[in-house]
Amino acid sequence: MHSDDIKKLKEVQEMIEETLKSEGLSRRDALKLMGLGTAGAFMGSVPSHAEEQKGKTTDAKAHIVIVGGGAGGIMAAARLRRAAGNAKITIIAPNELHLYQPGQVFMAAGLYKADEIKRPNADFIPDGVKWIKDKVVEFDPDHNQVVTAKNGKVKYDFLVVAVGISYQYEQIEGLTLDKLGKNGVASVYLNNPETGSVKGGEITWEWFKQMRAAAEKASKDNPINVICTQPATPIKCGGAPQKILYLSDDFLRGNGPVGGKDVHMNAKFYFTKGKGSKLFGIKEYNETLSKRVQPMYGNITNKWNHNLVKIDTDKKVATFKHVYQVKGEYDPELEIYDYITKEEMVEIPYDFIHVVPPMTAANEFRTSPLAWQKGSAKGWMEADKETLQHRRYKNVFGIGDVLGIPKGKTGGSARHHGPIIQENLVAVMEGKEPTAKFDGYTVCPLKTQYGKIMLAEFNYGSKPAPSFPFLDPAEPRWIWWAFDLYMLKPMYWNLMLRGLM
Repeated sequence: MHSDDIKKLKEVQEMIEETLKSEGLSRRDALKLMGLGTAGAFMGSVPSHAEEQKGKTTDAKAHIVIVGGGAGGIMAAARLRRAAGNAKITIIAPNELHLYQPGQVFMAAGLYKADEIKRPNADFIPDGVKWIKDKVVEFDPDHNQVVTAKNGKVKYDFLVVAVGISYQYEQIEGLTLDKLGKNGVASVYLNNPETGSVKGGEITWEWFKQMRAAAEKASKDNPINVICTQPATPIKCGGAPQKILYLSDDFLRGNGPVGGKDVHMNAKFYFTKGKGSKLFGIKEYNETLSKRVQPMYGNITNKWNHNLVKIDTDKKVATFKHVYQVKGEYDPELEIYDYITKEEMVEIPYDFIHVVPPMTAANEFRTSPLAWQKGSAKGWMEADKETLQHRRYKNVFGIGDVLGIPKGKTGGSARHHGPIIQENLVAVMEGKEPTAKFDGYTVCPLKTQYGKIMLAEFNYGSKPAPSFPFLDPAEPRWIWWAFDLYMLKPMYWNLMLRGLM
């Protein structure tokens, strides 16, 4: 672990000790929070190193190919290198740099710099794993091979798909990448691990500051209009659109690294959600956001089922497809009314807009034979939601955002996918059925303001699944903010990517 990381962890530990005293926790519970497992809370409870080594191993010989060099691919490589010592393992990924993608939100809030969230990918490729610095352009599971852009065909006995997610900005009419960062348009998601660009965090921080300058010149009677969007598709970290909403609004209240007077009522915020009519799908978390967080700001209007489809960046007008229902005729036999689904286009002028793009599985994957061919999961990997094994190609497994399962497009979920992949792939290598089951664990450290996070953990049961049940999981807390800002990044670099948590 880097010396700077150790220093930060020690400083935060001292601060947290004081905070825990004020929480009135028992010494036993406090010690749980102060242990290694605490910092891993955002990824769920963390087994000890001794427990970790008890995972299934095999002496079987085979060629395992991992496609993707993000968090999921690197974790899978680390775990499988230890679990299958006689296997040949190849990882195919073009990215020379590795990005700590959760850090982009802290960049947007002015709390991280670009060089703090990227490191050479070579630092994390396990010894003994062959790295082909190339991109897979075709998946051919019928012939147990993938096709790369420069190195041709690569055969495998077992395949782990970890290609992640693609941002489809071009699906929004009028929006091109060169328009992001100009005319009041920002998007924290904009990055490129192949080049090391973290432009999304950089331009969104400038967006924060420009918005504050405009609000200082505005008034409560003539406020600026700010829109924060969320598309109708699944997205990486479902809470990120609201993180930007609340942090930028709080920034106008004078919080954050710049300070200044409170001018947030000189801005009118719109939160537009492309699909759905709740802030969060879990009741307990939704109530905190709708009844406590948003009323605290007092200047946020929610636009449900409003999906951004067009933008005119010169005129600063965003167009949304609004889907809604109206009451139809009464059916006397069933004693209910029919409801008719209607659509309309709604234009909203803005001064500043934060765009979360529609998202799909990686472009090179979503039309492959490994993808779901129909339904709402079309294009995502067709996998069993518990074993993470492909439903038709039994020598193929998936990890991370590419999976077409009900939950789990977060780094914390990928951390939980790792042990499942290890256990089940080893079992299949030995001719056995996979038995390890992913429970749907998903975690969203939802930043409700500078200095507080609601640690929203849940699983397939669609109920809170807190790692530390002695703390109300729906309560925004400074403790979680400190863990996220100071502790999780070094844990990510030094433990998570190495398959040690």
